[in-house]
Amino acid sequence: MQRLLARAPDFDARLRAVVADTREGTPDVAAEVAAILADVRGRGLGAVLALTERFDGLALTPETVEIAPDARRAAAASVPEETRRALALAAERIRAFHALQRPTDGAHTDATGTRAGWRWRPVDRAGLYVPGGRAAYPSSLLMNAIPARVAGVAELIACLPTPGGALNPLVMLAAELAGVDRLFRIGGAQAVAAMAFGVAPVPRCDVIVGPGNAWVAEAKRQLFGTVGIDLVAGPSEVLVIADSSARADWVAADLLSQAEHDPAAQAILLTDCEALANAVEAAVLRLLPRLATRAVAEASWEAHGTIILVEDLMAEAPAIANALAAEHVELLVADPRPLFEAIRHAGSVFLGHHTPEAIGDYVGGPNHVLPTGRRARFSSGLSVLNFLKRTTWLEAGPAGLAALGPAAVRLAEAEGLPAHAHSVAVRGGAG
Repeated sequence: MQRLLARAPDFDARLRAVVADTREGTPDVAAEVAAILADVRGRGLGAVLALTERFDGLALTPETVEIAPDARRAAAASVPEETRRALALAAERIRAFHALQRPTDGAHTDATGTRAGWRWRPVDRAGLYVPGGRAAYPSSLLMNAIPARVAGVAELIACLPTPGGALNPLVMLAAELAGVDRLFRIGGAQAVAAMAFGVAPVPRCDVIVGPGNAWVAEAKRQLFGTVGIDLVAGPSEVLVIADSSARADWVAADLLSQAEHDPAAQAILLTDCEALANAVEAAVLRLLPRLATRAVAEASWEAHGTIILVEDLMAEAPAIANALAAEHVELLVADPRPLFEAIRHAGSVFLGHHTPEAIGDYVGGPNHVLPTGRRARFSSGLSVLNFLKRTTWLEAGPAGLAALGPAAVRLAEAEGLPAHAHSVAVRGGAG
């Protein structure tokens, strides 16, 4: 763990190093993924099955690669009732929040009588990647599938690794609650390739969404253009901005809630209270031994954990937060609103002492699939919009053509495109 002091002469250089540390894939990963994609493109399902056996230790056949509906339902039925109710609550809240995001069609008639507008339509088929290597995440399946259903996507396909072949009952229940049509027991870059290319029995998808490891993220990056994607997600991040009103044990818990995801995760505390910084550091060390995920969380904290101590939180924190553009930003301060208004770049923001990021992971409502690696500077988290396409339309009658045609003809001629000009003039639009 490192500590940065705003008053130190090397602060700017050290902060730049933290900002630059996106902890993402290496060129080796890019080359390995390219080889996997080429293999799947060339050999189809044979490559997918071979790679699944190699990486997951699971020997599949064309008949067993898909999870049968009866097996899904049987596994889902084994979830204890209290857990079932918790997941159903999460699904209900995620659905309600994303329903608010659905955009509306629009149209306008101008002074020439020309009508123009736009309409939204969903993609036909969406592919969902559900992580299942380091841990299984039913919450991620809900977060990916429910916005697609709200958008009106007709068919949902999900791929999830099942090392050893065992089905996670909670993931199966999430698939039932979210209305996933078909599930395939494959993961990694080969699963992304199968959904992008269409490798029977896995159908070709129009959009692929969902987080995964470095190989999954790189596969999505390389296949963008062949298929739509949500974003390229890297290791998890949290920036906790806290003042003297924060409780050190709460802050420590929130930092480690992200550190336990991955040894490459990044947990940062930004504060103007040295006493809090010291107390948080001590609280982290006390909490770590109690975690079943200690090995992962400790590796993350030691390699990437950071405490940034500034003189004036309101004056200095917004610029630092905007440079970090973190996936998750917690505002554990007495009055979070002014800071919230000053922060422009963040995947998702959690306001106040009683809003830990983990609430957002499960039952808050907003999506937890968010931009990492400083990409919140220019991109957004997963939403209904990822599954919709906007089509604009134009309708010009005789009066509209007469009013607009002469300018179109002149511009087409100026650009050296006579057929463009003729297509307007032949209709009487030359003026």
